[in-house]
Amino acid sequence: MSLGLASGTSATMSVPDIFDREARRRRRDRAAPGFAEFDFLRAAMLDGIAERLASVTHRFTDMLDLGCFDGALEVPAGATVVRCDAGAAFAARVGGVQADEDRLPFSAGAFDLVVSAGVLDSVNDLPGALTLARRALRPDGLFLAAFCGMGTLSTLRAVLREAEGDRPAARIHPQIDVRSAGDLLMRAGFALPVADIEPLSVRYRGIGGLLRDLRGMGGTNILRDRTPLRRDTLARAADLFAARADPDGKTAEQFDIVYLTGWSPAPSQPKPARRGSATASMEGVLGRPAGSARSADHPVAQPLGEHPSDRIEQ
Repeated sequence: MSLGLASGTSATMSVPDIFDREARRRRRDRAAPGFAEFDFLRAAMLDGIAERLASVTHRFTDMLDLGCFDGALEVPAGATVVRCDAGAAFAARVGGVQADEDRLPFSAGAFDLVVSAGVLDSVNDLPGALTLARRALRPDGLFLAAFCGMGTLSTLRAVLREAEGDRPAARIHPQIDVRSAGDLLMRAGFALPVADIEPLSVRYRGIGGLLRDLRGMGGTNILRDRTPLRRDTLARAADLFAARADPDGKTAEQFDIVYLTGWSPAPSQPKPARRGSATASMEGVLGRPAGSARSADHPVAQPLGEHPSDRIEQ
């Protein structure tokens, strides 16, 4: 398959950079050599993507692994893959292309499957990145993505805010909720968009283990306007983190994984039903009065169990 490389394609113009692109590349390059020790979060995302892909009957021939890390994403049988990463070390490791997700160099219709796991939450122009992914797909091509959304690192955010007092600095990246993620899919031109969320809880003996994991996966602060964390602030945050521990001495941290599924439009795809054309009530379909609460809004991932960093005494 020809890559169909274009020259620095961008979907939108004049989008402010809230993330430091160079810092992001450096973080990824630093994480590359030892990433296998810290890949538990991306492994969970890849499992979720594999489950969704298994339910699709299409046969794919040309896949783009967008944000490839160490190339652990499995390729469907019979398909070829192009791997792409913002970090030079990850891209070189798998013989891939180095490019930011919102500045893709691929021509329109180069792929029939685009998969992205663990990177879209730190892209400056997320709407542009989604639009470029859709343009890179042929008609009736599939887009699957997973990234950390709203609610991720809620414990770390809380203890840092409390430790810094009245003037806390921005240290956790802006996050997108699942409803907004679905809206962005539609704005980018995807057909049959689906967005859902699976929470994952990981327990740590201390804040040091959490920070070590974030560094190891390339997930530390890359905001353009970032302020160094003072030692006394970190010490207070560590105490506050420990104060939230369960009786066994471990503190839970949350990672909320948002999954996106969308198709490149094609005439053969089913069309949404005309508004008001339904012949059955929601009460009859769901077996409960319309408007009553559901027991769960989204599928919930099973915890991965103790991560190795849980057992490290801090």
